[in-house]
Amino acid sequence: MGKNSFISVISQEEKKKNRGSVEFQVVIFTNKVRKLTSHLQLHRKDYLSQRGLRKILGKRQRLLSYLSKKNQVHYKELINRLDIKSIWQLPKGSCHVGRHIRSR
Repeated sequence: MGKNSFISVISQEEKKKNRGSVEFQVVIFTNKVRKLTSHLQLHRKDYLSQRGLRKILGKRQRLLSYLSKKNQVHYKELINRLDIKSIWQLPKGSCHVGRHIRSR
């Protein structure tokens, strides 16, 4: 699978200017997630790629939560452009332990 197989959401001028911006980093992580997801559909037991996917998803989630706190308008635009789900907010008074949610 080549690098040009996924549609670029950001134009070339924006790429040159904003390489360090949160929005650009989220787009890059989203492209990596899509590539790894298609790879894992073929190679289900590739555990190292699964671990890399989880790490990238965590980084993207942290960047998205930062962006949602800093600039809600840019956050919503980016979510809509990339067609990804918004970050999941835990209910107040609960803590996340592994895959289960327990109330305090």
